[in-house]
Parts: sequence; structure tokens; C-alpha cells
Amino acid sequence: MFSRTVIALTPFFGRLTTTSEIKLRLPAGTLFVANHDSLADPAVVMAALRRYDLEPVVLAAAGLWRIPLFGRALTRAGHIPVSRGTAHAALALDAAAEALAGGRHVLLYGEGKLPSRRDAAAAAPEPFRTGLARLARTSGALVVPVGHAGARRIASGSAAKQLAGTLTAPVRRPHCHVHLGAPLRLPAETDRGTAAARSAVTTAWRTAARAVGERLPS
Repeated sequence: MFSRTVIALTPFFGRLTTTSEIKLRLPAGTLFVANHDSLADPAVVMAALRRYDLEPVVLAAAGLWRIPLFGRALTRAGHIPVSRGTAHAALALDAAAEALAGGRHVLLYGEGKLPSRRDAAAAAPEPFRTGLARLARTSGALVVPVGHAGARRIASGSAAKQLAGTLTAPVRRPHCHVHLGAPLRLPAETDRGTAAARSAVTTAWRTAARAVGERLPS
């Protein structure tokens, strides 16, 4: 129900385009890792993945589960709460490993947080946390880098600016693009795996940013 609602509503807030380098059918239990720069981008990424018949379990901030009805929908769909900065944060990786072992795809955000900047421009992914690399190593899962751009044109900046951006998005119809990079196996060593994942997501992000007309550094 959650996925269908996201897919139904996303077109009202902008124009979504997608591209993909995936050539073969993905194995069950694949890891997807995306850049994270807006409160709007999970909906954009989920809608894009659904176009390829992909419905991953998402690791998301535990605070979302406190929203009435929405939290229940997340639980029913099997999404995984992450209690950042607490002793329970590692439990999310355990739950993700179980989902992968059960054949579910899993989507997580390598940066683990939103950027602090307030402008609406696109920017390269910030440093990744090590959880992705550790999860990929223990699960043996294939990793698909996901780059997106344009979601900050829907919502970014202060709370007031994000509300205004969301309310005006159906009129402005900002262009959002999601690019799925080629699947890869991360190096087993945590630091190298983390760096490889960030590099792959950055490459996918650059493709998405060019698609929405962002000026990128050389």
C-alpha cells in the first residue's frame, strides 16, 4: 500500500525520468545504495525503482515510525527503522541482513543523514558510513548504486522553505532523475568497500545531475 501511494502521488510533485545500466535480472536479496539530499528523495527513488518492478525494504529514520498511520504502513511493508546515535542502531543492519537472506531487496542511504546546506542545488554525496560495506560483506549481496538529482527542488532548506517548496511543486513541476548504475561487488575490506560504494553512487549521481541540467564541477 505504501509503495502504491508513493507511485501515485510522486507525479503530482514533479517530472520523474529514469535510466539504468542494469542488463540482467538482479538476484534476490540485492542491496541498493542511494545518495540522500532531501526529505523528498525517498519517494522519488521508490517511484523510480518501481518502474523496474523493484520494491526494496528501506532503512529509514526511526522517527518516521512515530507518525500516526504512516508508521504502521512502514511496518506492514517491512521497512526497517534506524535509531541513529543509539545503542540500537546496529539492530537495523541485523534486520536488513535477515531481509536479504529472505530474498528481499534492501535500500539504504550511504551517508546516513541529510546534508546541512540549505540551497537547492545538487551536490556530490557526502562521506559514507561503514554500515553498507559491512552489510554487503556479511550478506554477500550484490550492490546497485543509485544516483538521483532534482528532489531538492521539491524540498530543501528550512522547515518553512521545505513546506513552501512541497506545496508549490505541483505548479512548478521540478524535474527529478534517478539513475541505476551497474551492479558491483564491494571489496571485503570495510574502508575500501565504503570508498568503492561512494565512488559508484557519485558516478550515478553525476549522470542524474546532468539529466536535470545541473552544472557539475569538472
